This record gives sequence, structure tokens and C-alpha cells, in this order.
Amino acid sequence: MKQFPQSLQAHFESGTTTLAWCWRLTRNDGTVFGFTDHDRPLTFDGTTFEPESGFTASEIRAGSDLSVDAQEAEGVLTSSTITETDILDGRWDNATVEIWRVNWADTASRALLRRGAIGQVRRGRLHFVAEMRSLAHVLGQTLGRTFQVSCDAALGDVRCGVDLNAPAFKATGTVVSLSGDRGFAVSGLSGFAEGWFALGTLQWLTGANTGRKSEVLSHAVTGADVIITLLEVPVRPIEVGHTFNIFAGCDKRFETCQNKFANATNFRGFPHIPGQDTIIRYAAKGDANSGTVL
Repeated sequence: MKQFPQSLQAHFESGTTTLAWCWRLTRNDGTVFGFTDHDRPLTFDGTTFEPESGFTASEIRAGSDLSVDAQEAEGVLTSSTITETDILDGRWDNATVEIWRVNWADTASRALLRRGAIGQVRRGRLHFVAEMRSLAHVLGQTLGRTFQVSCDAALGDVRCGVDLNAPAFKATGTVVSLSGDRGFAVSGLSGFAEGWFALGTLQWLTGANTGRKSEVLSHAVTGADVIITLLEVPVRPIEVGHTFNIFAGCDKRFETCQNKFANATNFRGFPHIPGQDTIIRYAAKGDANSGTVL
């Protein structure tokens, strides 16, 4: 059973209450936001909770088992605090949520009722609906390794061991012309072979996307032009003159790990595991039973 502070419990029992809901959201970048359904700002623990923000919550769905409890929060996209661009940019993904019950006449009398994280965010033309999941959602995450032919490590992480800041795997470039909304010609990459940065990452150093990362779909060399195409269109537009760091890509094959990165000892896949076609093979001469795809 939830135990409330003595002052808040006494307020409940008084028969006349002055209660409000408060939501505190902490994004992964450390920025903290506060919202309340009261008609005036409320402040506690160093956070000011904004009223009339267009931020409202649904009922809380909870169960006695380990299923994920859920609640939804709805808001308008015209809010100066929650913008459509930030939602598209993923800045609210997995943000920490605290739900407080507060005596607005005395904010020292309050109780933390629930803590969770932002889940799926659905957008309409004028509003958004964000799912708030309880901490039980962490129990549903898949842990452990996958037995597969390709590597399951992220390029450059501890398990991989490749130093992506080495000059052979990192370069700084500048956008010189645009080709569509996610392709552009660049300078600064002429010393690298075609495809070297394909499937890699690009981090913007200047412009509206500063600090954001994008996945690289392709790296092509056409005559004197070097063309970079991103996997997805950035939320904020790319402009000529924007600079970036770009890091080599990996297709997760053993041959790439060995030849491109000289990192075969850290390969985290199973290149000789039998493929699905093995179950329909029959005895024969040659290399048909080597485990490769027919």
C-alpha cells in the first residue's frame, strides 16, 4: 500500500482538498520540464511546473502482475516547450517521467506516485499523444547475444574495439552542394575510397543539426564529386557550408572486419554457422555442404 507523507495524508482526511497533478519529464540530454493541470505555476525541487501548457493525462492502467502499466499524455504542438521538430528529432524518446500528487496550496505536501519513461509518441496535425510506460517495461527488453553469421557488436564499442577516431576511419567534411533532401556533395573526403563511409555515421558540427547524428546510406565518388546520401532525411534542413565528422561504416561481415578494420580477433559473429538451406541439402561431392547460402 502506498504510504503518503503525514501532511498530505492529513490534507486528504480534511474533507476539503486543494490537489493538482504534476508531471516532471527529464530528457536524455538532461533538460528538465515540468507540467501541471493547475491554473498557476507550481515550484518544488528546483523545477517550475507550467500551467495551461496543453499537456493533459489519461487514466492510469495498472495490474498486479509484471505487465507494463501505462498512461497517455496528450498535448498541443503549438506549445513553446514541446515542439514537433523535437519530437521528430527523437529528443523526447525514453525521457524519464515522474507523476506527483501535490497540494497546490502547500507544495511541500506532495507525493511521488509513479515513475516511468516515454514510450511511443503518436503525432497528428495539431497535437501529439505520448505513451508513459512504467519501470516494468525494462523487464521486457531482450538481453543476451544472438547466434548469427553477422557481427552483433556496434562498430567502435567496447566489444568491437575499433578506434573510430583514428585518421583511417574518421574525416571532417563540408557540404558544397545539395542533391535532394538527404544527399549532398562534400569536400574533405577525397582521400578515401568509394563506399568507405557507407553504413557509417555522420555527426553534424555546425548548422541547425549541430550535435545530431545521422546514418550514412551510401558514399559515392562521381568524377571529382564525392556524394554522401543519408539513410533518413534530417529533421532540420541541410545547407551548403554545414560541416560534419563522418565515421567509417561496417556491413557486419567477417571479411569486412578482417580486411577493412584488421579486427578479426574481435569479430562477434559466427561466420561458419550453418545456414537455413542446410536442412534441405543432401550428401554430394564438392563444397555444397559448407554452410554457405545455396
